[in-house]
Amino acid sequence: MVDFRYLKAFMLTAKYSSFSKAAEELNIAQSAVSRQIKLLEDSLQEELIIRSSKKVILSEKGKQLYQASLSFEKTSLHIFEREDRLPLSIGILEGLLKTWFTPLLAEYLKTEQRDVTVHVADILELRQGIEDSRYDIIFGLENIQSELVTSLKLFEEKLVLISKNEINRKKLHDYRWIVFSNNDYLFKLSKNKSRSIVMVDSFDSIISLVKNDMGVAIIPDHLIKKEDNLKIQEISGLSSSQIFLSTLNFKKMPVRIQSLVNIVKKK
Repeated sequence: MVDFRYLKAFMLTAKYSSFSKAAEELNIAQSAVSRQIKLLEDSLQEELIIRSSKKVILSEKGKQLYQASLSFEKTSLHIFEREDRLPLSIGILEGLLKTWFTPLLAEYLKTEQRDVTVHVADILELRQGIEDSRYDIIFGLENIQSELVTSLKLFEEKLVLISKNEINRKKLHDYRWIVFSNNDYLFKLSKNKSRSIVMVDSFDSIISLVKNDMGVAIIPDHLIKKEDNLKIQEISGLSSSQIFLSTLNFKKMPVRIQSLVNIVKKK
């Protein structure tokens, strides 16, 4: 098998037909270059360079390995260049996309020439998506700290109960629930489940239904406008939600993700 630790010394020597020039580029002694090539030859059990006092001559096997090495180097560079152009996949809660994230995405796209996909998802799907590597980065409510994923707290958002008219907070199950998903906070807030539940994966639609007196909902307060004319209740059982940015636990974060993280941190 090829011992790749010594392949660079061989490639540079073959390129320049010179031990000394190879040593100069590697910033090591000429004797070290010669020894590395000898160790490479020993690992392959083949003579790669015919040593001469006047010049470096590649053996037939040496010529073949040099050409193969050039091809390998070119392919490797292409792979890593392609990595830098990979698309970015983002998972996010709908409310965050509508009221907070879009300007940050616009700033990111000013400097990044790549495909970007933004997926609106609920809390459970966001976690599964980042753990399955379907998303490169997610913005949600969970502080995920595991061997796979790490999270950074960004800010807090307040959740409130909204309705068209005054309601009895203790009898939430008597009202129709307008929820975003099966993980909606109404399921956690009320001991009894409503007899009528409407699931809509759009906060615009949820607010519209509540405005038309079709039920009650729990949403982030920053989604509500004054002109909505809704009854808003702060609920002691619901603390302010913390918003987190989560990525895989990279030793070195890819450029496409780091660029977005830097923008988010500034804001």
